[in-house]
Amino acid sequence: MISDNPFALWVYLSQTPLLWLTVTLLVYAATDALSQATGRHPLANPVLHAMWIIGVFLLLTGTSYQTYFGGAQFVHFLLGPATVALAVPLYENRRAIVAAIVPMLLALIVGSITAILSVVWLAQLAGLPDDVVRSLAPKSVTAGVAMGIAESIGGDPSFAAVAVILTGIIGAIVVTPLMNRLRISDFRARGFALGLTSHGIGTARAFQVNAIAGAFAGIAMSLNALLTSLLVPLAATLLLR
Repeated sequence: MISDNPFALWVYLSQTPLLWLTVTLLVYAATDALSQATGRHPLANPVLHAMWIIGVFLLLTGTSYQTYFGGAQFVHFLLGPATVALAVPLYENRRAIVAAIVPMLLALIVGSITAILSVVWLAQLAGLPDDVVRSLAPKSVTAGVAMGIAESIGGDPSFAAVAVILTGIIGAIVVTPLMNRLRISDFRARGFALGLTSHGIGTARAFQVNAIAGAFAGIAMSLNALLTSLLVPLAATLLLR
């Protein structure tokens, strides 16, 4: 019987979606509690630590990503509604957003172009293969958009997704200390910069810091996804021929 053989019980449970959904939620809850206990210190980012903890757990148990995602996909599904829900803080802070619309659009254009050109030039300078450069170009937008862009210009969607996650985590860690060092206290600017460069992970970090910062990060993330989808194919045509 399964109850007489713990290994057989584990084999049975490891194939059920509920196990991996539970593991994902428990690990994130634990890392988020740690983040709260540290006063939301940038290095205690819950996404960063949940990612490596689950990765190590899958490695130790010999579990494939496909098996894990069979349960984690339910969390993945909620990314859509969570993104749509960003409209609520945007509406609540609509006056502040409208008042800053001109500098915000200028920052969007400059920031989006800089994010694309800097990574393309640095990757080319490092001698990286052309398909890797194409995969890195849309690194500052959400994973779903970046994967679509990368595939359309001849890049690797999976590699693009990895670049997006790393970009988001690095941004969420370094932006707050950097803004403090630069003495930028306007949460509109801080949030917009974080959302533009670090998409959803950065936006989540912005909401942890300040509601206004979160609202501006959300609009930057959305607008940058639109602008990047237009600029990256152009950059690929001009720079990666």
